[in-house]
Amino acid sequence: MSNNQSNNENEAKRLEGVAMGISHFGALPEDVGNYSSTWRKLIAYCKNHLAGIIIAVVFTIAGNVLQVISPGWMSALVDEVKIGLTGSLNISAVWRIAVILILLFACSALLGFLQNFIMATITARISRSMRSAILHKINRLPLKFFDRVSIGDIISRVTNDVDTIGQTLNQNIGMLISSITLFVGAILMMFLTNWILSLVAIAMSMFGFLSSKAVMSRSKKYFRAQQSGIGAVNGHIEEVYSGHDIVASYNNIEAAKSEFDDMNGKLYNAAWKASFVSGFITPLMNFSGSLAYVAICVGGAILAMRETISFGVIVAFILYVNQFTQALTHIAETVPGLQSTTAASERVFELLGEEELPDESAKTQALTGVKGDISFRNVRFGYSKDKTVIHDFSADIKAGQKVAIVGPTGAGKTTIVNLIMRFYEPDGGDITIDGVPISSIARSGVHSQFGMVLQDTWLFEGTIKENIIYNKRGVTDEDVDRVFKAVGLDHYISTLPLGRDTMLDSRLSLSEGQKQLLTIARAMIQNAPMLILDEATSSVDTRTEALIQGAMDKLMAGRTSFVIAHRLSTIRNADVILVLNEGDVIESGTHEGLLASKGFYAELYNSQFSNL
Repeated sequence: MSNNQSNNENEAKRLEGVAMGISHFGALPEDVGNYSSTWRKLIAYCKNHLAGIIIAVVFTIAGNVLQVISPGWMSALVDEVKIGLTGSLNISAVWRIAVILILLFACSALLGFLQNFIMATITARISRSMRSAILHKINRLPLKFFDRVSIGDIISRVTNDVDTIGQTLNQNIGMLISSITLFVGAILMMFLTNWILSLVAIAMSMFGFLSSKAVMSRSKKYFRAQQSGIGAVNGHIEEVYSGHDIVASYNNIEAAKSEFDDMNGKLYNAAWKASFVSGFITPLMNFSGSLAYVAICVGGAILAMRETISFGVIVAFILYVNQFTQALTHIAETVPGLQSTTAASERVFELLGEEELPDESAKTQALTGVKGDISFRNVRFGYSKDKTVIHDFSADIKAGQKVAIVGPTGAGKTTIVNLIMRFYEPDGGDITIDGVPISSIARSGVHSQFGMVLQDTWLFEGTIKENIIYNKRGVTDEDVDRVFKAVGLDHYISTLPLGRDTMLDSRLSLSEGQKQLLTIARAMIQNAPMLILDEATSSVDTRTEALIQGAMDKLMAGRTSFVIAHRLSTIRNADVILVLNEGDVIESGTHEGLLASKGFYAELYNSQFSNL
């Protein structure tokens, strides 16, 4: 919004949103969200890929079952070799067992490969689908959402958070299922082999398990803070570097850097704590595994000396304990990734759960043959419930009139335009176009009736022609050349190597005035029945302004036009001037009539020339 007070209000709301994100670094309450609820949402979101996920799970379980079986055959192989050392070696039996082991390992590896391929494909599709869902969601969100959430934070959810979810689904989920299968299978086979050694191994491993559980309960809050901090930092970077010239010109680089250092420091603390605390898990599990190995060696030696078990059983048991402790370690290692994914999923589903614009599919009424009569009847509006901006606005605009809206900063000028375009809905009253309430028309139907030029220029990376004909069908090169000439860009375009097909990117340096001229040309090519010009000539010099003004006069001929201008000299030929102050129309009339009345407008107009 170009209205300064509205800008300030929006910026305050945006910074408040960033501060809410950063506040997670402060007290960090224990209850950081319903994690089970978040995972239910994530599972429900993946339901279209459930069949593939189930197949991948089956492959994972089957592959690990084959691994669990292998120590038993390894035990038999060791016993055959031991017998051969004291007697004759049964070569055929040794080869048979070796072939079985090779087949077990090969099949397990093949199943693991298939599982990785399936999950990599599915997670890539889920990430793509989630990004598309966020984009569609953003297009359905009201503008008030963007007043309180920074663009950088939204970008972080689309990129970083979705990537985190994808990586976990691809890597951690498969590892978790594999580890659980290996864990359960190893315990089962251990008890089938020898229950005494099984109890010894489990007892030794419980220390690592209980310690890891305590660590996991403490690390959740830090992963939540880390994801929120990334969004906050992204928001700050996007804000500062999109307006870097302003930051530099006001010598605010050091203050911006200090603010960034503060955010970055808090993010560092959260990320460090998350990594440090979760980093205890693997050493703890390794330590408990080592204790289990020692216990198995001692206990197995005692049992072997008593001839309760064979030497091959000890070898098999060591392999089972290795699988058992390895599974526990991998389960523990997946926890940080799962916690990061939970935090990322909370942020994504929080965005997807935001209140949308009301569904307007039932609104089939269309505006055709628009003349441009616009009426306001007792319109009231406030960006928040406790602060009304427009109190009781009423006005009748005739078709083809050039209407200038003037007033001091914060009077509600841009707010009126936002209400006409249905960017916001009024809290009371009606707005009609040709007698039809705009609330009964779909927003896209209202938007298509207006050409719009804002103070803040917006150009995308593409050719100059593509920027001009933006979403307009049937535009010829002659039409494009005509608007270039109308706004005085024809000579500049002719000096470019590729003319109108020159790419607009970082290599093409355009002045603010030239950017504004391109946006004006875009509005002219749209040829809409009504126009909105919000400080459209504020970035150009006086000579160019005069050229644009002449082109605008031709463009506005026969069209209802709303012009918001702080330089009152540019709207002297307006058919109607509406003077707003504190959300109300306090004067209306022509330039000459309002000057003659020596009221608020005359005071405002004369104040612009008092120092000349």
